[in-house]
Amino acid sequence: MPYIPLESHLPGITGLLEYRQDTAQPIRELTQILLRGESTLTEGERELIATLVSFKNQCKFCTSAHTSAANILLGESETCEMVKQDFESAPVSGKMKALLAIAALVQQNGKNVNAESIMRAKNVGATDREIHDTVLIAALFCLYNKYVDGLASVTPAEPAFYERLGQRITTNGYNRVPAIYEQLKKEAHS
Repeated sequence: MPYIPLESHLPGITGLLEYRQDTAQPIRELTQILLRGESTLTEGERELIATLVSFKNQCKFCTSAHTSAANILLGESETCEMVKQDFESAPVSGKMKALLAIAALVQQNGKNVNAESIMRAKNVGATDREIHDTVLIAALFCLYNKYVDGLASVTPAEPAFYERLGQRITTNGYNRVPAIYEQLKKEAHS
């Protein structure tokens, strides 16, 4: 049960963002830029970063949501599961492994990122911007994970919920779409 009153038809981060739309707007914009904006990393790779950080933070809602989005964007589900269990042996590029290693360090403590981890990424072709964006995505998802769990937001258990959420994320990105909120409300009351 959430610690503050949230709309019951909007579980997880969705209800929290709706609760304070003024604070939600800049967070949504940043997320949209980082995960859907112009980048040399694919949307699927960026969702893998969000998934790994959320998994390591044990945030079930965010892990499930971003696993679903990553699976859709990658066109399969094995890679994401392998990244969560052991990204070093997952079927991703050496550059992606190095960036995931940086994301995992950020998740623990930003000060854990060191010159060696940065050089590893650069040595396998990561650009300064890719390194920057990886650190920022990891930090942003630490915020999201702590926001969802810190206010005990509702975490649905049904996999079908996350499949639908993954579809919304990959179709609409991270922008607020009022028609979707109205549809969710109608579905909850029917």
